[in-house]
This record gives sequence, structure tokens and C-alpha cells, in this order.
Amino acid sequence: MAKRKQVGRRVEGWKAKKWYRVYVPEAFGRTEIGDTITNDPANLVGRVMTATLGEILQDYSKSHIKMRFKVANVAGDAAYTEFVGHEVTRDYLRSLVKRRASRIDAVLPVMTKDGKRVRVTVTCLTISRANMSQVHAIRQAIAQYVTTRAAASDMESFVKDIMTGDVARDLFKITKTIYPIRRIEITKTRVERIAAV
Repeated sequence: MAKRKQVGRRVEGWKAKKWYRVYVPEAFGRTEIGDTITNDPANLVGRVMTATLGEILQDYSKSHIKMRFKVANVAGDAAYTEFVGHEVTRDYLRSLVKRRASRIDAVLPVMTKDGKRVRVTVTCLTISRANMSQVHAIRQAIAQYVTTRAAASDMESFVKDIMTGDVARDLFKITKTIYPIRRIEITKTRVERIAAV
């Protein structure tokens, strides 16, 4: 059966929509990361946008870090976001892994001072193969430090310390006393939920 022709004037779908500029949180310098389109600003809230840390900081040595932001509020033609997670690209992580060495992963659910739960994945790469007791000791040291650091910081400063490499640098100093470490990276974070106060 033929589709019924619409009676009356219809506004074209694209013409009814409006463009909004998307900005990252204050911790990352309120940089514009792109544009998005919608016909209702309320539909923007909750939309997830991605960008590399290299684009945000204009430092292309950090282009392997993919950042995720969720639109929290809209004002005028600007959409403001909050940080929801980051991930290191797979090819960068593969380039770090070497033969006859250990890769130690620690997935840690931590709570920040302002009550936000963050899942942090830390990858530690040793110079040579470590035995199981050394692997356990390294993982335990990482878990203890990251949990303590998160509890002492608010969400914004904790994420900033991860992105600048301060947390990884401190972890390297701690773990190299247990076993020779070649590299330590925080490969993934994800904001899980806000705890009830």
C-alpha cells in the first residue's frame, strides 16, 4: 500500500535542529572538543563524547589516550561535560609488551574523597619474568597506593594526577623496590557511580 502524503507544512528534520559546541571540564582547561546537533537541548544531557588527550592539551605525544566525557548541562549553545573514563589504545599497549617479561594487570575499584567510585586498571611491565610471589607483592603495592591516593583526593584532582602521569610515576618508584620495572601505565579508568552521601 502506498504511503500517505503528509498534509500541511513540515519543517525539514535538519533545519529544526541546532548545533551545540561541546566543552571538556575545567580540570582539562574547558577546551572545545567538537560540535553536536539536536532539536532539543534536553536530549544532549547524558550524550557521551570522545576525544584524545593530545587534542585536548595540544600535545600530540598523548594521542594514544582516548578520553570519554558525558554532557552534564547545556547553557545557550554550549554543552558542558563531566569526565566518565579514559583508555589507552590497544596498539600503544601492544608496543609496550616485550618477550620474556611479565605483564601485571591490577583492576581496582576505588572511592574518591567526594564519594565517586572509579574503576582503575593499572598495567605494570617488568624487565624480566617475575615469579608469582613478586607478582602478588607488586599487585598488592599498587592496590594499596592507588586506594590511599584516591581516598585522599577529590575526583577532579585524582583524574588530573592520572592524566599528567603523577600517579604512574609514584607507582614506579614504589614497585621498582620489589622487582625491576620497565614501565607502569594507568591504562583505563571508568567512573562507576556516585555513592549516596
